[in-house]
Amino acid sequence: MLKQADHRYERRPRMERIGFIGLGVMGKPMARNLMKAGYPLVVYNRSRPPMEELAAEGAETANSPREVAERSTVVITMLPDTPDVEQVLAGPDGVFAGGRPGLIVIDMSTIDPVTARRLAAQAAARGITMLDAPVSGGEIGAIQGTLSIMVGGDAAAFERCLPIFQAMGRNIVHMGGPGAGQVTKAANQVVVALTIAAVSEALALAAKAGVDPAKVRAALLGGFASSRVLEVHGQRILERNFRPGFRIRLHHKDLRIALGLGRAVGASLPLTALIHEWLGALVARGQGELDHSALVTLFEEWAQTEVRPS
Repeated sequence: MLKQADHRYERRPRMERIGFIGLGVMGKPMARNLMKAGYPLVVYNRSRPPMEELAAEGAETANSPREVAERSTVVITMLPDTPDVEQVLAGPDGVFAGGRPGLIVIDMSTIDPVTARRLAAQAAARGITMLDAPVSGGEIGAIQGTLSIMVGGDAAAFERCLPIFQAMGRNIVHMGGPGAGQVTKAANQVVVALTIAAVSEALALAAKAGVDPAKVRAALLGGFASSRVLEVHGQRILERNFRPGFRIRLHHKDLRIALGLGRAVGASLPLTALIHEWLGALVARGQGELDHSALVTLFEEWAQTEVRPS
């Protein structure tokens, strides 16, 4: 049975000492929201400028993931891909090496569910509890503290960390055992990718047919075709604003994870495979750092049009 956080009641945060590793587009505002909620924070990042920025706001800095673990009761990681998480957690100078029994590790990256389960087992052998808690909501959600957080792992650890999640997100659901959060995120990324493609195709069709795509978007938002993607990314497309909220290369990676999961469990994902190839084409031509809404540029190229308000 799914267990969803109840936000009708105020919870007084347990004063965990939180370590945060990975201060990128998503991680830095998430860490900042934890500080705003009153949590003492120890941070580590491969590059120093984000660490120094948060240090100026009151965070402490560490020199390695191991040191973060040694100085924390809860460690959060927000990293680009599965190998990064494996290195930071299980590497020779990693979190597991510095963690004491009782430590909780929350990986909020998007990684392979099989690896998430394996890392949880390695953590448990050391007396460490690991939760996989990937997020959805992009940079806007990270800044505003309105992320959707899907959590896999021990129920008691979830309850202990719920106030921490509430400092970063709004829709917080305990999905089940280890890896369940990552399975949910894979499903989320499939839906988001397919919806971006649908919105891109529809707006390109409108533009090619001579109807103002801005008006088409406004009309669709009032009907059954309405979606958060149409609202946010539809506007991005109209404004030609492809500054990354979530990068194409990362969504391409996420769909690779979904396809791998599909093969592992015997689920066919033909539409996911198609969009994975399209995103791969954008990465190959040097557009991997753009926001994933830039998928529309392929549809514009194929239709020989541009989606702009009339």
